[in-house]
Amino acid sequence: MKTLSLQVDISQGFYSRDGYRVESNDERWKLNKDIVIPISVLADFFSNDMYLSFCSVLAFYAKTGSASHALNIYSRSKHYLESSAGQPPFSVESLISYRSTLDAKTEWYLGGLRGFIKKWAELGYAGISDESLVLLSKWTLKGNEKGYAVQSMCPESGPLTDIEMEAVIAAVISAYSLNRLDITDVCYAMILAMTGRRRVQITALKHKDLVRQSHEGGDRYFINFPRAKQRSQSWRTAFNRFSIVEDLWFLLQQQKMEVRKAFSDQLGADVPFELISELPLFPDLKAMGSLADLKDQLNGDRLHATSVSVKTAMDRVEKTINVISERTGLPVHLNPARFRYTLGTNLAREGKGEFVIAEALDHSDIQNAGVYVRNIPEIVERIDKAVALQLAPIAQAFQGVLVASECDARRGSDPNSRISNGVVNLGTCGSYGFCGALSPIACYTCNHFQPWLDGPHEVVLDSLIRERDKVLDQTEDRKMASVNDRLILAVSDVVRRCNTMKGEAAHG
Repeated sequence: MKTLSLQVDISQGFYSRDGYRVESNDERWKLNKDIVIPISVLADFFSNDMYLSFCSVLAFYAKTGSASHALNIYSRSKHYLESSAGQPPFSVESLISYRSTLDAKTEWYLGGLRGFIKKWAELGYAGISDESLVLLSKWTLKGNEKGYAVQSMCPESGPLTDIEMEAVIAAVISAYSLNRLDITDVCYAMILAMTGRRRVQITALKHKDLVRQSHEGGDRYFINFPRAKQRSQSWRTAFNRFSIVEDLWFLLQQQKMEVRKAFSDQLGADVPFELISELPLFPDLKAMGSLADLKDQLNGDRLHATSVSVKTAMDRVEKTINVISERTGLPVHLNPARFRYTLGTNLAREGKGEFVIAEALDHSDIQNAGVYVRNIPEIVERIDKAVALQLAPIAQAFQGVLVASECDARRGSDPNSRISNGVVNLGTCGSYGFCGALSPIACYTCNHFQPWLDGPHEVVLDSLIRERDKVLDQTEDRKMASVNDRLILAVSDVVRRCNTMKGEAAHG
């Protein structure tokens, strides 16, 4: 049945589902804060009438569906038209020719295009022959290959190892304390690391989405994340609550204060009290109008940062912290998607099923969750002393400075600066500030730690490895047993440096 009543009159223009006005003569369709479709690029592939039909069908998707889905249809259409140039668009000949250019990994391109072509005919627009529809209905097409980066544990685009993740979080916090990263970049990084949410979900957050609940046992903290990739749902109409730790909560409160101040500075006046909760947590201040326009602007996404800003921020974070992977010896790449892969992979290793993983990643179904529970390889099943000493210089987990003796250390004259394992002293803390971290466990990965050359660091290393093996043997839980793996690498690096320094002194 042809649903003519659903046709979009492109000559009159239309509003995208996110409320952005598109005019008939626009060469670029801006559908929301993030997505712009350069529609005029495809005009030369069609006759005037067929181009009008194409635009009308795409406008139907832009008006009724998500902007990202409309962009995907445009991208698939563009690829098809460029690959079959010279043949009548959407003819039997062009479709057969296009399929011949695809392989097992790219055949899904045509699968996405098939739905668009069928909708075109269903809506009653001219341009699609019955022969093409019959051909498409007979074809069995492979779907998109899911989870390659996860399944392969790709060191560039796949899940982060526990050691990499710990190093990233520690380095981000350290860079923030040294004023090398601003609060916004830190919040982006920590939300990604701790929640695995999509970029569009993060940039859609408002102040009111941070929730604290008080209980007799203490406060609990949550983020109400707007859902993404939900069909037939507009921006910020469905939410999922995610529990967060207190440290992240306080970082986000700092971000809220910075945003409120930035709005007040930009407006030249305080933000009206009733609008404070509506402020974006991550704003685009360049889009701001006057105080009189603020309420209307806050109703849509215009004052929210683009999803690209998250990627840009993570590029800055990556360059600033320069964390080295123990797998490659190269800086860890911080593509935002890697944090989602890491969350799903860790849940799978803990024995969680597809439904739990899908819920944690905010999927609407389990079709994409299966990649996490199938054939997930372990990076290192058991770290022994030889492996630790070999990986140590690559991982660069030790951040401090080795000193020949206590008198060579910063604060070496202060007995209160000594770091002990409860039996003997191991080194000196060079920081004058208060530290609530547990020593010496936290010290080997701290940039203030100055281990002494003659300290019993190898005894510490042997103890950590024995404890790791004991936990693994008793629990068979690699996740629990590997909790100190980065610390083991840091201590191993100190042991290696001490041996090297002693060897050079013996031969000097």
